[in-house]
Amino acid sequence: MPVRQLCGLAAALVLLPGLASAQATSRVAIPTPSSVLGFEVGADRKLADWNEITRYLSQLADASDRVRLDTLGTTTLGRPFVALTISSADNLRQLERYLEIQRKLADPRRVESELEAEELIRQGRTIVLITGGIHSTEVGGYQMSMRLAHRLAAGDDAETRLILDEVILLLVPSLNPDGSQLVVDWYESTLGQPWEGTSPPFLYHHYTGHDDNRDWYAFTQKETQIAVTKLHNVWHPQIVHDIHQMGSQGPRLFVPPWTDPVEPNVDPLLVAGSNAIGTAMAWEMYGQGKTGIVVNAIYDAWTPARAYQHYHGGVRILTETASVRLATPITVPFDSLGGRGVDVRERSWRFPDPWPGGEWRLADIVDYMEAGAFALLKQAALYRERWLSNFYQIGLRAIGGWESWPRAFIIPATGQNRDGLADLLRILVTGDVEVRRAQTDFVLGGRQYPEGTYVVPLAQPYSGFAKTLLEVQEYPAIREYPGGPLRTPYDATAHTLPLLMGVEVVAVDELPPVELSDAIQAPSHRKDVPGLTNRRRQPRIGIYEPWMPSMDAGWTRWVFDEYGIRYEQLRDADARAGNLRARFDAILLPDFSAERMIQGHREGAMPLEYVGGLGEPGVAALEEFVRAGGTLIAFNDATQLPIEQFGLPVKNVVQELSRSEFYVPGSILRLELLQGHWLAQGMPGRTIAWFQRGPVFEPEGDAAGRVEIVGRFAEEEFVLSGWVTGGEHLAGHGAVAVVSHGQGLVILFGFKPQYRGQTIATYPLIFNALKKSLESAAAPGSRNWLGHEGY
Repeated sequence: MPVRQLCGLAAALVLLPGLASAQATSRVAIPTPSSVLGFEVGADRKLADWNEITRYLSQLADASDRVRLDTLGTTTLGRPFVALTISSADNLRQLERYLEIQRKLADPRRVESELEAEELIRQGRTIVLITGGIHSTEVGGYQMSMRLAHRLAAGDDAETRLILDEVILLLVPSLNPDGSQLVVDWYESTLGQPWEGTSPPFLYHHYTGHDDNRDWYAFTQKETQIAVTKLHNVWHPQIVHDIHQMGSQGPRLFVPPWTDPVEPNVDPLLVAGSNAIGTAMAWEMYGQGKTGIVVNAIYDAWTPARAYQHYHGGVRILTETASVRLATPITVPFDSLGGRGVDVRERSWRFPDPWPGGEWRLADIVDYMEAGAFALLKQAALYRERWLSNFYQIGLRAIGGWESWPRAFIIPATGQNRDGLADLLRILVTGDVEVRRAQTDFVLGGRQYPEGTYVVPLAQPYSGFAKTLLEVQEYPAIREYPGGPLRTPYDATAHTLPLLMGVEVVAVDELPPVELSDAIQAPSHRKDVPGLTNRRRQPRIGIYEPWMPSMDAGWTRWVFDEYGIRYEQLRDADARAGNLRARFDAILLPDFSAERMIQGHREGAMPLEYVGGLGEPGVAALEEFVRAGGTLIAFNDATQLPIEQFGLPVKNVVQELSRSEFYVPGSILRLELLQGHWLAQGMPGRTIAWFQRGPVFEPEGDAAGRVEIVGRFAEEEFVLSGWVTGGEHLAGHGAVAVVSHGQGLVILFGFKPQYRGQTIATYPLIFNALKKSLESAAAPGSRNWLGHEGY
């Protein structure tokens, strides 16, 4: 790749001062993006791919003493993950000094006195991290990064000089370089076709697709790990500006303030800072003649899955700009405009100047994004000391401990889900949380804890991150208006890792009376599935993946790769070809709409190889696979395909309910398992289910002897964490069903047992189903799948 190579292993992995030499601006002319690309950034139907972007940025860094380019690691598919450091030449020469100032302000325990703190604040620089491209079809961010970098490298106006002097900018052109290449390659293949500007029919991140921006507390993917460990945890930025795009029919741009609720462990100073800088950005952009900018609408700040910096001393400023068809212009009539939570055709305090409609182009997207980024940088420069002072105050409050919080969390080292405990510790340590171990046995709250017990004291800089992940979430009931209906949450409402991972964690109101170790490193841990991955013959597994992006299929592949479970991707044409029992013992249908799986893309909407779904032949082949002794495993919405198409004697009791009657956007519920059943082998009788707009089962018709409800939602106190409306419709009903069909089995999960690589507590249900698929189905009843001891 044409990216500047850095000397030494450390240089290739960590962004630190002095890693890349820069030549004086006066010696080499500053190249413009168009001089390297051959077209202007934002031009209609023109996109720079990742190779071109990195080539331009490398040439820019070679030419400017204000810009340094570093390769921080490689992506899932082996591409370089790069970041630029942009500031004045003098600041870049003193990066080590500013990094040390930042380390001290981030952890006030390193500061000896308030006088020293005042001096550090006076000398320090505002650290701003700007990221784009995590959602690769939102192309504007990684295109605009070249223009912003050039403007800062070449500009000599007063505003640019102020920013360069007062700010150290860390610019990540793309948080998903693989997708930046894949999407541009796809777009170029669509030019001149009826499907020009469509999104690709595959995930733009190898495993997660759009969910790569939901990985900011689990850190499952290489790209998230690089960004957190090589940027966030090194520089502790005061401001993170995350550049996105949204639909084309609403506002032209969103900036904070966020809508309620804000997650309660976010420091109030960060909420106030987000409000201040967001409204300042909107004010400045309106002053430039831009319209259609909305604040305090659409997006909340509840989940840490999108907001790592909210728990690490800095604000997250999300911007969402209206999209086009990748780089193909569109026309949006004024009377077609709409929007979630805001009337975009009427003036209001949140939306003072509506956009009049008309043509909208990639050039407009890039202009709005660059103007927003520059306005943010200007605020960071103008109020540098305020940003640093508040940053320090946030750290002081964290190390002092919040009065209403527990003093610590205790994590027993034994009697736990081994995989869950290892992942929980990995997450906490990766998130800069200090986890310690008891040096001797101790007693606390009447309970004996042995030597080696893990302890997470909450008087530490990033205690908020630990607390939000280790406690139960209680999402507030917010109404659309007084006396009106409940406002449905924007995103998932629960993220309690101990529940998801099957790990006991105890909150305590006093510190353990015992000496604690230094902060531990993340433990090494090898994942496997005894009785499955260690046997000579593993089951032959197919993971169905339609030619429509299926995040749940991607996450399933990721979990299987983590555990060393072999599988094949099963595409529509493979299924339609039939004879599946000769190839597979088990086929998984990850969460996806049954209708979309069957119909797929219509003719003329995609190239022929991606048109059509399973169709009648594919559905018939799946049913024949089961009848011939195969095991079909379906997650969440995908369960409707075998229920409806195979005529299974099972009904979804919530299928006809409206969203106002029953809605669960992503919560952790209590699951009770049928003890003694092979599917629940090795699991406790009471566990969890991650439920997100899923089905709820009951047998019907000729179900006797064919249908067994192996898991039910608890009758009472079934909400463990999150938010549910209409919960009475699922209480006591089925969550997991095993259905005999011919010589085979259909296993129905009314939830996602492998949700985003986090629900380790319910992985054994999947593994047990796969183990069962290896049994011979030569004769009906040979599976002996009935037989149990009761709930």
